[in-house]
Amino acid sequence: MVSMELPMPLPAILRDRLALPAIAAPMFLVSGPDLVVETCRAGVLGSFPALNQRTSAGFEAWLDEIETRLAGEPRAAPFAVNLIVHRSNARLDADLAIIVRHRVPVVITSLGAVAGVVEAVHAYGGIVLHDVISLRHAEKAAAAGVDGLIAVCAGAGGHAGRLSPFALVPEIRAMFPGIIALSGALSTGAHIAAARLIGADLGYLGTRFIATEESLAPPAYKQMVLDATAKDIVYTDEVSGVPANFLAASLRQAGLAPESLSVGARPELKANEDRAWKHIWSAGQGVGSVRDMPGAAALCARLTAEYRDATAALAGHPGPG
Repeated sequence: MVSMELPMPLPAILRDRLALPAIAAPMFLVSGPDLVVETCRAGVLGSFPALNQRTSAGFEAWLDEIETRLAGEPRAAPFAVNLIVHRSNARLDADLAIIVRHRVPVVITSLGAVAGVVEAVHAYGGIVLHDVISLRHAEKAAAAGVDGLIAVCAGAGGHAGRLSPFALVPEIRAMFPGIIALSGALSTGAHIAAARLIGADLGYLGTRFIATEESLAPPAYKQMVLDATAKDIVYTDEVSGVPANFLAASLRQAGLAPESLSVGARPELKANEDRAWKHIWSAGQGVGSVRDMPGAAALCARLTAEYRDATAALAGHPGPG
């Protein structure tokens, strides 16, 4: 019999308050307060990048709004803020101070694992998850003291790795006892169940939430996601300096030829990375499963029902022997 109970590594704030073992991933220029609040109310951990607000003051205003709207809802899932810890982020210190002041429950760090950031969040009892695309990155993040690792595998939207989840997740689990979330073309509740089955604790879904009513994505972006399939996703570092997955149609709109783009050695972020993402839109290979644009709460309810159906099916079919 297959057991799908949430495993012990999950802290109580996640184990007791998630209706679905999933995170609605923080997406640059897409995730905002409405999406965060509605996913949290539906029992999915909602998140947004601090840099989705153009100033630290604006970032704090969003935190105030989210906290106010979720106040009095003790069963709502916690929320997370994504913090870019690369030295190119001039707002790192200011935004971290705001995170500490608001005691943000979960912090998702990207582009570098910094022990000082982890210590600052741990000091008030927060949880730190960190994006990784390889075992080497996972080992560095574990050494920095993070509570969880997000295995960003092939097919993920935005900055993505190239490894299969069947390779990366077991390698991480063999050396890391904490939380593991899996990112990479997850779009349904069955995908979340599959992530759990191979050793992850949580599914990490971004692209599926682009095409929701609460998403900040422009209507043309949402429609492009609805129209796309996996063949329309291009993996390149020639946009931002870091390998990422983009919608081919948006590359063409920007005057680029998708077939000419490649992946090379680009150790530094491009100075105009933030501006590039305004006009060239990201999505993961899971776009083929995205064919409607529901409200976030309705989507979370659907994902939860799909997850329960998938786990029930697994429990009813234990396999040979």
